[in-house]
Amino acid sequence: MSKKLGELLVKAGMLTAEQLEEAIKVQSEDGGRLGGTLIKLGFVKEDEITQFLSKQYGVPAINLANLQVESSVVKLVPSDVARKYQVLPISRQGATLTLAMIDPTNVFAMDDIKFMTGYNVEPVVASELAIAESLNQFYGSDTSIELKKVFDMQMEEEEWGEEADSEMEVIEEEEEIDVNSLQDSSEQAPVVKLVNIMLTDAVKKGASDIHVEPYEKEFRVRFRIDGTLHEQMNPPLKMRDAIISRIKILSKLDISEKRLPQDGRIKLKMNLDGRRKELDYRVSILPTLFGEKVVMRLLDQDNLMLDMTKLGFESHSLDIFTSAIDRPWGMVLVTGPTGSGKTNTLYSGMQRLNTPTTNIMTAEDPVEFNMAGINQVQVRENIGLNFAAALRSFLRQDPDIVLVGEIRDFETAEIAIKAALTGHLVLSTLHTNDAPSTINRLMNMGIEPFLVATSVHCIVAQRLARRVCKECKQAVEIPVQALIDIGMTPEEAESATIYEGRGCAVCNGTGNKGRVGLFEVMDVNDAVKDMILTGANSIELRETAVEEGMITLRRSGIHKILAGLASIEEVCKETVL
Repeated sequence: MSKKLGELLVKAGMLTAEQLEEAIKVQSEDGGRLGGTLIKLGFVKEDEITQFLSKQYGVPAINLANLQVESSVVKLVPSDVARKYQVLPISRQGATLTLAMIDPTNVFAMDDIKFMTGYNVEPVVASELAIAESLNQFYGSDTSIELKKVFDMQMEEEEWGEEADSEMEVIEEEEEIDVNSLQDSSEQAPVVKLVNIMLTDAVKKGASDIHVEPYEKEFRVRFRIDGTLHEQMNPPLKMRDAIISRIKILSKLDISEKRLPQDGRIKLKMNLDGRRKELDYRVSILPTLFGEKVVMRLLDQDNLMLDMTKLGFESHSLDIFTSAIDRPWGMVLVTGPTGSGKTNTLYSGMQRLNTPTTNIMTAEDPVEFNMAGINQVQVRENIGLNFAAALRSFLRQDPDIVLVGEIRDFETAEIAIKAALTGHLVLSTLHTNDAPSTINRLMNMGIEPFLVATSVHCIVAQRLARRVCKECKQAVEIPVQALIDIGMTPEEAESATIYEGRGCAVCNGTGNKGRVGLFEVMDVNDAVKDMILTGANSIELRETAVEEGMITLRRSGIHKILAGLASIEEVCKETVL
């Protein structure tokens, strides 16, 4: 239809003959459809072509961005057929299937799909860009197509000229491992290509973790994106051992050891969006019933937010936190579950304190990000270099500020408390549910109440909630009483505008894109210290802290709801009243 479309546009006065000739020339060089070329050159607008085709052929025009499409309808047409003809099934009524098309005159496409599905096909016109985005949303990105090609390769029949890692290289040389069968299969080009695609696709999609999971009859790969796991691919089960061995080789692990857990690291350089990017993957391998499960944590320096004002702190909470880390001595603790952003908050604090006149030392397990001007130590439990040993050694290194990755036991807690009381600022993390319960956790470890009260200056509890997608957010009606039940005041509930994401191509249909921090910052002031010294429990400490102005995790979440940053569902999932 390309040439015909151009002639029709010229005839309608929407295009000149010279413009059509230029567009056809560009199309012949770059490929693609004529409509897309005309839009790229700026000769016509996309919606103008859609409306023109609609009027020309008497076919309705639709906006796919505003349409809710059921996945059961999409599954009626296979991905390869939908991409071949650039169509998307959008609804089914009885024996009729409505098909969004770029070219409503493509009878071959309609006949094929009619024959394949058994439904009568009714075409509607949609823009080329909208259909491309929808195909990626419902059928997966172009990477998924590439993966399917990899899966279909017969490793024993195909010969490859060069490995598929032209855009990626391992920083350190691989060691030769003399386990012939495993190594040979792991170095087959389809396996190399698949693992490379897996690692690069995780970066492109903003994943924080890659899960490679073997089951009895299935082998799947999931990405954790914005805190939620999404299934990405299902490699053939026969490739399981080869894929896991390839990951082990990149991680410098023993490919012959399948009975014990192993931990390693992959360092890569990638070409992404025209620039060279260096990435770290922290690799954990765990033997399970049907093979070894692999989890790779992506440590991307670009995702590290060091500007504390952009993390999500309320202004009052941020003032308490910055005041605490600006003191010359004492302890500041950050608590929360794994993946709640504790490391990011601590690194942001250290970045604020990192000056040429300050000696900052950290003990981490593992060192997630390299920071210039800070002395970072990797904890190695297997050789006796634990947090307590590192901290004890730090105190002989004339430090001003000490970061302890985690306080796990009495010994580490005791040394950290002593350091905080002898003129050092100590930053650390604990795994507790909220700020007040951190006090009781320290005392349960064996630290005396008077030591806790005099050394700890501030405790930050935090969570990460998914942000409402900016592209598809819309106001929703929520009963006032329901808003009061989650913790809003009657005044807030009456005037609140609540937003939720509708789901679009930008957020992969989830309605959420990115994450925002929820923070509970407890200032250990005189009133709180008195409660600690009298042996108060966490509930009594919480009541006192709230009276002294502490914003709880739930209140922090409500502030995010009122600001249109997070949905009610996300806040209720991450916090309690």
